[in-house]
Amino acid sequence: MTSAAMIDDRINQLLSEFPPDRTDPVDFLGAQFDLGLAWAHFPDGEGGFGGTPADQLHVLQRLARAGAPSAVNRNVIGYGMVAPTLVVHGTEAQKRRYLRPLFTGEEVWCQLFSEPGAGSDVAALATRAERDGDEWRLNGQKVWTTLAHLSSFGLMVARTDPDVAKHRGMTAFLVDMRAPGVDVRPLYQLTGEAEFNECFFNDARVNDDQRLGDVGDGWRVSLTTLMNERVSIGGTVPSRGSGLIGEAVSIWSDRWATRADRHAQAMRSELLAAWVRNEVARLANWRASDLRRAGTPGPEGSAAKLVFAEENQRTSELCVDLLGADGMLYGSNFPQIRPTESAFNSADPRKAFLRMRANSIEGGTSEVMRNIIGERVLGLPGEPRVDKDVAWKDVPRS
Repeated sequence: MTSAAMIDDRINQLLSEFPPDRTDPVDFLGAQFDLGLAWAHFPDGEGGFGGTPADQLHVLQRLARAGAPSAVNRNVIGYGMVAPTLVVHGTEAQKRRYLRPLFTGEEVWCQLFSEPGAGSDVAALATRAERDGDEWRLNGQKVWTTLAHLSSFGLMVARTDPDVAKHRGMTAFLVDMRAPGVDVRPLYQLTGEAEFNECFFNDARVNDDQRLGDVGDGWRVSLTTLMNERVSIGGTVPSRGSGLIGEAVSIWSDRWATRADRHAQAMRSELLAAWVRNEVARLANWRASDLRRAGTPGPEGSAAKLVFAEENQRTSELCVDLLGADGMLYGSNFPQIRPTESAFNSADPRKAFLRMRANSIEGGTSEVMRNIIGERVLGLPGEPRVDKDVAWKDVPRS
């Protein structure tokens, strides 16, 4: 039996035994995990069957056409960033404990990397983890933590040795977000929503068996997460003409298509240029996705994320321009709410315009993405790093 036939047999079994329209989403996703269709490219027994990313794309496309629930929408950080990190660095016990409820959405996850003084430079983080017998005591602050207010657990990187260089003194942990000493507070953004949070840790405790990877190996763990984050943010291959560019075409058709004045001709040129840019980015991502294999992604994720961020901002701005004066009419009350899922995408182009301002910051700034591409892809000299071999405690901080 060919691999493709085996995959289709499993999908057919899933849809037959658990009809999406009559099955609770948690039950459906649990069965999907058990059949190895959660992440086809993960190892057997860990939500996959040792396939390829192309196999996973086939699974997602077939299940989407059948109206199946999406694990991504239920747990965006857990699905795209935490799970791939757990598979690479987790113990067998950790993978057995966390992967299935992560996929079903029964346990939502967040990522605890950024800090007030360590945003783009993750290795500069100051949150401390101090050993206390079989436990670690956590103290510090994390910011811009997506969906932390809904999360059961968070993947944290903390400082465990201040006497060595910053990249070598960090350790990763799986943190209970509802444990004593953990305080999650909303960060309201331009749209009025608080999908982001700031998290405070005051003598919060985590058992040593919740450590992910070796002590001092946090930088390597964080790189796995960050590269998967960039693929997760920028590496999705949408259908042709979908998303914001589709919205721009729709607005053009409704408001501009019958006009022949010079303004309309200029806007038509803008729309055509945007279509070409979006389509080139989509096809480049499609090609890159075919080259990816299971494991840690390469620097192509940084290129995808950079293009995604900049084109989202440009295309959402075009949508607002095409709306004319109506583009300024986004709700003035800005209700302060804490959404139940990521507000990454929005059906309202005016809201999308506001939300997309964050795209060039979240998941690594565009400047950092350019550095990665320059150094790892083009082979350009790296930027001077005067603190590379200096103990973290001796590095000046503001």
